[in-house]
Amino acid sequence: MSEPEDIIRRLEELESQAAFQDELHGRLNDVVARQDREIVELRQQLKELAAKLREVGEAMPGASSNPADEAPPHY
Repeated sequence: MSEPEDIIRRLEELESQAAFQDELHGRLNDVVARQDREIVELRQQLKELAAKLREVGEAMPGASSNPADEAPPHY
């Protein structure tokens, strides 16, 4: 193989690799964006669940917000 043909082959290989990297970068970016949206949604759900748990705990008769104030189960 002559030198110009070798250079052309190597250049084509580099272009192919660059195209693959661009596509992979785009897919990874999509995954990260989706995961970010899911994390935001999960954080909101966690806040809502924590608020509901506080409400339920406060609504229970004799419930204490501090577990150290509660009598052990054997009393």
